Amino acid sequence: MDNPEILVERFGAVTRISHNRPQASNAENTSLLEALDVAIREAEADDEVRAVILAGKGRHFSAGHDLKDDRFKSFDVQTRWDYEEKYYYEYCLRIMDMRKPTIAQVQGACIAGGFMVANMCDLVVCGESAFFQDPVTFSLGTAAIEVLIHPYVMGVRKAKEFLFTGERMTAEQAREIGMVNRVVPDAELERTTLELAQRIAQAPPFAMRVVKRWLNRVWDAQSMRVVMQAHFDAHQAVHEGKFFQQVVKGELAGTIAQAKGVGVAG
Repeated sequence: MDNPEILVERFGAVTRISHNRPQASNAENTSLLEALDVAIREAEADDEVRAVILAGKGRHFSAGHDLKDDRFKSFDVQTRWDYEEKYYYEYCLRIMDMRKPTIAQVQGACIAGGFMVANMCDLVVCGESAFFQDPVTFSLGTAAIEVLIHPYVMGVRKAKEFLFTGERMTAEQAREIGMVNRVVPDAELERTTLELAQRIAQAPPFAMRVVKRWLNRVWDAQSMRVVMQAHFDAHQAVHEGKFFQQVVKGELAGTIAQAKGVGVAG
C-alpha cells in the first residue's frame, strides 16, 4: 500500500498502523480512512501478523473527522447515508471484528471519529497526555458520532455524562472506569504498547481468534449491534435538524469554537 496519510510498520509478528497527518492533528479525511481500511485488511490477511497496533504520529492520536473536507457540505440525504455507512460505520466494525487482537496506542487528542476508531480496538494504552471527547452534539447538533460504542466501553451513566456535557475525559479517568487498560508517561507509550502487542502475539493465533470472537459475543448478546445500527439510522435523521443545516450553510461559523469551549473540537 502506498499512501502517505497512513504509515505501516512491522515489528516481527506485530504490525503498527498509524494515522500520519500530524500537521492536521491526524484528522481523518476520506483518503486516510480508505488507506486505514486497506491496511487493516492487509494485516488481517497476512498470516505472519498476530497483533495490530493502531496509532497516530505526532502530538495527537486523532482530532476526529476532517471537517474541512468539502464532502461535509455537499451531501444530500442518501449520499451522506451511503458515505457514512461505508467510511464510518462499516470501516469501524471491520476493526472491531478483526480476527486478530488490536491495541490502540493513544496520545493527545482522541476526539469524535478518533474516539470511535480507538474504541474499536480490543485494548487501549494511553500516554498521560491523552484525552477523549465527543463534542458533536454541541458543535454540529448531531446525535453523538456514527458508532455508539460509548455505553459499552464506559457504562451508560458515564456515557450520558460524556455525551450530555461534551467535556474531555482524561486518560486516567478513562482508566478508572475501565475504558483504558494502561496509562504511562508519553515517553514510554510506544515501548509499552509494542511490548504488550508482542506478548499477545506469542499466543496461538487460532485460540486468540476464538477467544476474541466469544468476548465480542458478550456484547452481541446484549444486542450491541442492533443498538448501534439503530443509532446510526437515527444519527442520519438528525442531520436534517435545523442546527446541522445551519452549520452546513455556514450560518454557525462559531460551532468549532463552541466545541472548544468544552475542549478541542473534532
